[in-house]
Order: sequence, then C-alpha cells, then structure tokens
Amino acid sequence: MIDDVPANEWEQELEELFLQVGHRFSRVEPRRRMRDCVRGLLGPVGRKNSWQLAEFAGHSTPDGLRHLLAKSQWEADEIRDDLQGYVAEHLGADDGVLIIDDTGFLKKGITSAGVQRQYSGTAGRPH
Repeated sequence: MIDDVPANEWEQELEELFLQVGHRFSRVEPRRRMRDCVRGLLGPVGRKNSWQLAEFAGHSTPDGLRHLLAKSQWEADEIRDDLQGYVAEHLGADDGVLIIDDTGFLKKGITSAGVQRQYSGTAGRPH
C-alpha cells in the first residue's frame, strides 16, 4: 500500500490509470471489477483472497471477481504494455531504470498460497 502521497492525488492518478486500461475490457462490468480488484490489492485488505477483496469492494460474493480472473476475455500483455507506458510517462527518464523487488514481503501462515520457507532480500535470511 502506498501512503506517502496525499489520498486525493493518489485517487486521481489511479483513476487516470483505470481510464487508460479500461478500453481493454469490452464491457463496463469487467472494467468495474478490475477497478475493485486493483483497489483491494492496493488497499488495507489483510488477506488478499477473493472473499476479502469482494467484501472490501462492497460485493456480496466474490463471484464477479472470480469471473473476471477466470473467464473474462482480456489480454494481460496489452494491459501490461499500457501500464508500462503509464509508468514510463510519469516516472520515466531517458536513462532511467525501474527495478521492482518484491522479495521483502514476508508471507505468514502455513495455509496461504505460496507460503513456504523463503529467502527475503531485506531480511537477509530464510524465513
């Protein structure tokens, strides 16, 4: 979660990004679900599973979000390219490099997907 930018500025930028990728979805329902899913993933949701994301978005069930991820027709590569263009436009410099390192996220529990003994670059030891 990013919280060092004023909330209204963060919301405006997120809306701009949603508008830029929204045309990749053929109908309004998947566009709304995509927005809800992304907001949940970036928001203060404790566990990032479909039930909690749906609850955060105000949905009564996770069926719509699950449909978006499993059955809706959209091209992840095209959305990735749109996102890359957005990031380059807002953060880019001709000689700049962006490195994303997610190794510092320590997973908790034993039943969540992807939880196993792991190396964390920021912690410097296996967890």
